[in-house]
Amino acid sequence: MATTRTETTIDAPGSRVWEAMRDVGNVHKRVVPGFLTDCRMEGEARIVTFFNGMVAKELIVAVDDKAMRLAWSARSERLEHHNASVQVIEDGPGRCRVVWIADVLPHEAAKTVGAMMEKAMPIMRKTLEAGL
Repeated sequence: MATTRTETTIDAPGSRVWEAMRDVGNVHKRVVPGFLTDCRMEGEARIVTFFNGMVAKELIVAVDDKAMRLAWSARSERLEHHNASVQVIEDGPGRCRVVWIADVLPHEAAKTVGAMMEKAMPIMRKTLEAGL
């Protein structure tokens, strides 16, 4: 299994960043607007639409308020396995780090998934610092 990881520092309190992250049905508005153009809940899964028109069904596996960690899983014709997590870590007064990790199969998919994560991270940082 291939792993891809990215992280960023956000100039905002971890509690505020986590409040947005844990709002799983509004990720397209509160976390990565423009990168995700739509999101709707279907039971314990969210159906997300990416900027390129790709649609994915993501099963929400865990929303851990104590650890400020969200985990989800997705499968598609291109991904036989995908599980990911994002965690908010306090990093001093008024700032935090966000760590995003994804494990995927086939191994070759890590390059594409990693590129998507890298594209999303600056949008995430800008949005969360603005407090939307």
